[in-house]
Amino acid sequence: MQLGMIGIGRMGGDMVRRLLRRGHACVVYARRAGAADTLVEEGAVAVAAYGELVARLAAPRVVWLMVPAAAVDGVIAELAPLLAPGDILVDGGNSHYQDDLRRSEALRARGIRYLDVGTSGGVWGLDRGYCLMIGGEDEAVRRLDPVFRDLAPGVGQVAPTPGRPAGSTAEQGYFHCGPSGAGHFVKMIHNGIEYGLMAAYAEGFNILRHANIGSGGQASDAETAPLAHPEHFRYDFNLADIAELWRRGSVIPSWLLDLSARALAEQPTLAGFAGRVSDSGEGRWTINAAVEAGVPAPVLSAALFQRFGSRGHGDFAAQLLSALRAQFGGHGERPAEG
Repeated sequence: MQLGMIGIGRMGGDMVRRLLRRGHACVVYARRAGAADTLVEEGAVAVAAYGELVARLAAPRVVWLMVPAAAVDGVIAELAPLLAPGDILVDGGNSHYQDDLRRSEALRARGIRYLDVGTSGGVWGLDRGYCLMIGGEDEAVRRLDPVFRDLAPGVGQVAPTPGRPAGSTAEQGYFHCGPSGAGHFVKMIHNGIEYGLMAAYAEGFNILRHANIGSGGQASDAETAPLAHPEHFRYDFNLADIAELWRRGSVIPSWLLDLSARALAEQPTLAGFAGRVSDSGEGRWTINAAVEAGVPAPVLSAALFQRFGSRGHGDFAAQLLSALRAQFGGHGERPAEG
């Protein structure tokens, strides 16, 4: 198929490469001169204006956006007047699903079909493939099936689930989840779960890292009372080896554990990271959806708030706690360890 790609950063560029390698024709929009040079060397056609991109595509056109969620409306406002009835516009970024409902209705009035495609795979997707969570009209989804199929991982080495009926494209790594908004809704929850899984691994390895605090007879934190049984905490664990161990035969393996093992092998103390963890919005949207639906999500909520705390947003609360201890009990702050 022929496809236009707007947004050729880390994911968008590699998605183009994956499609080119599988015989698809790609026209890419590059706002900055030279940004698409390597893609052109691999067979893509580069343009510097939306009008040129549309002119290069045969009707009915397919244009895929891989831009930040905050930029999507602006791109659509410029692009939609250039498109024609029957064209398909795909948002493969991390938009809020409620925005998809609004956009699909507005574009439908122009005769333009809109698909929301939650895309997971990160910088590894070029070789591993991309998990695609698709929302939108059946006809448009069917038309883009060759693109979805070639972007997705395929069955690969993953064994089929016992007792599951065959035939769903989910086994290939892409799936039409439902009408407009469904793809990004599923991706939103996917990312909320990702927050929780990452937090679980991080907390577990942190406990292992501090399992030697009894070696000096008391806890390493000067704010903590001496250990009653310091002999219970005299383990100096090799975290990289434990991560590697758990990858093999345990009940908690995952790609995130694979990446944990990789990170610890490269930097056993993680000294190159300050520990300020960003959130890109989907975790917040997940919690908002849980609140609106009245569905409990304590683990995912705690993981999101942990990220806020990592950026120093809990410092004032901790200061007030310390001040209250001083007020009601005359407790002064102990000096931090040097």
